[in-house]
Amino acid sequence: MQVFQIRYRNTQGTLMRILNAASRRALDMPSVHADAFENDHVVTLELDVNPKQVGQLYREWYAIVDVIHVRSGAAQASEWSPNHPPARVPMERHEARA
Repeated sequence: MQVFQIRYRNTQGTLMRILNAASRRALDMPSVHADAFENDHVVTLELDVNPKQVGQLYREWYAIVDVIHVRSGAAQASEWSPNHPPARVPMERHEARA
């Protein structure tokens, strides 16, 4: 597994173009996290890729006008713990009206 961090300007469609580069190659994305970062945004992807695919992804991501920086590294077990269940959302009880 390899972790990619892509810093980008949050313009319309940029995040979808970033994710589409991995999706088009039918790569499994076990973890995706996008968040605001200073004045820009950053998306962190965990992908199972070979060296050739890494080069292709870098080339495609840097071809996107609003991508500022791409970096990658091997996924660390301590960083990538299993997904936590979503926080519980209280549901209001609704009575059926006749």
